[in-house]
Amino acid sequence: MADWVVVVDDDVLNLRMAGHILSKNNMRVTALKSGQALLDYLKENESPDLILLDIRMPGMDGFETLEKLREQEMGKDEIPVIFLTANDDEESETKGLSLGAMDFIKKPFVPEVLTLRVRHIIDLIRLQRNLAQEVDKKTEENERLFIHVVHSLADAIDAKDTYTNGHSGRVAKYSKEIARRYGYSEKAQADIYMMGLLHDVGKIGVPDAVINKPGKLSDEEFEMIKNHPVMGARILKNIKEMPSLAIGARWHHEKYGGGGYPDGLAGDRIPEEARIIAVADAYDAMSSIRSYRNVLPQEVVRAEIEKGKGTQFDPKFADIMIAMIDEDTEYKMKEEPKNKSE
Repeated sequence: MADWVVVVDDDVLNLRMAGHILSKNNMRVTALKSGQALLDYLKENESPDLILLDIRMPGMDGFETLEKLREQEMGKDEIPVIFLTANDDEESETKGLSLGAMDFIKKPFVPEVLTLRVRHIIDLIRLQRNLAQEVDKKTEENERLFIHVVHSLADAIDAKDTYTNGHSGRVAKYSKEIARRYGYSEKAQADIYMMGLLHDVGKIGVPDAVINKPGKLSDEEFEMIKNHPVMGARILKNIKEMPSLAIGARWHHEKYGGGGYPDGLAGDRIPEEARIIAVADAYDAMSSIRSYRNVLPQEVVRAEIEKGKGTQFDPKFADIMIAMIDEDTEYKMKEEPKNKSE
């Protein structure tokens, strides 16, 4: 069945343009000219996969429409909303995101950008709901299935990067070992392992061309990359049985001394699990193969972890990682080249 998008805009030309672009890409499109028309339509019809909602409309603007929509949806799955705007207004973007919008798209539309963002948001929401449904099932068989799905998802995330081979699994393993040495219970170790597996889940929403770009990223492309922690947290936060899953996804790029992203947290304001995953993530990045280099020498990796104590990393977790490095006399904690026959 084709993805279904409702477009709400008082400008008929914008409705026609969005409808043409999305229909051409095999999506079903419903066009509405006001916020009230949207609310009335949804009372009588099934929920679409996504709503494209203009901010500036006469009468009820996009913000008020979204607030009333969320009230109307009480007890139901929320329909993802992307705001349409002609302005580059930070205040509007902040307000829209605080109301629960998933993204913003600027007008006039760039066909490829409109199509990619719509498809990615729809895919992300489906993934979120599927994960939540899996976790809701309490039987041991379905718990095993969920773990299998998470491993498969981690592999799918890694596969987006041409030069990544098992990154999420190694980060999960290193994070669990740091947690074990720090004194975490077996349950807490299992939890941080799952957080590590899914720490990069938000990269599903980043175009492959950006992730695999061999040259320097543009400012806009880097912003897409920087948005993956926020996107990952959105995917995972509604899994009520394990809300901590979102911790690693959102805060693994924060820095202990400040200056990280997306929230600029520092020190103990960064959740402890995220501080552990940050060390494991950085270690694996350096001990993995990249398009422009091979695995870094172990002594170089160790020196970088030491150098980052107190600035990039929580010193106590960096020290545990350094102890693990020193014990790894044969340098086995690294990415192995793929078999050429594969």
